[in-house]
Amino acid sequence: MQDPNLPVWPSKVVGALVRINYAIAVICGVVLLVTAVYVLAEILLRRFVGRGLGGTDEISGYVMAGVAAWGFSYALVERAHVRIDVFTGLLPKAGRSFFDLLALLSINFVAVLVTYWGWRVVSTTLTRGSRSNTPLETPMWIPQSIWLAGWAWLTIVSAILVLCLLTLMLARRWNEAQSVAGVASEVGEEK
Repeated sequence: MQDPNLPVWPSKVVGALVRINYAIAVICGVVLLVTAVYVLAEILLRRFVGRGLGGTDEISGYVMAGVAAWGFSYALVERAHVRIDVFTGLLPKAGRSFFDLLALLSINFVAVLVTYWGWRVVSTTLTRGSRSNTPLETPMWIPQSIWLAGWAWLTIVSAILVLCLLTLMLARRWNEAQSVAGVASEVGEEK
């Protein structure tokens, strides 16, 4: 039985997170595209001019790390993280929601740990003024901060999703709970 007095904020919050993370994913896609063009220009210049732009391996590595970290949140709100759900599909919706909550809590725990230790690394980098040992001599706090911000965003998004899912579970709104954290195939969605 659903509580009709429960506010509809969980669905609105999740909808906002989906829109924000979609925008982030588009930005990450553009950054990847620009990086691919840069690498292609490097290849063509080396082939036809005999000299390249330099730094493509370093810059593309930073871009991949940053895009991956920011992409985790997009994958989370799209429910695209890999989950082994062999037996949870056999459970009633309440049981599935419990395992969905456990999965979200696990993601949040890992995100908190990586964010905490990542901050310690960035803090040390800033204190020491560390630079890459490459010709670009990139100040390491720049790529590290972008990477860390992606993990911090995942920490925030996963914590918000935990709160939304808990609220929906307490209200026994199992279908909405599945749409927040369930496997997409469980609610008949196609990805």
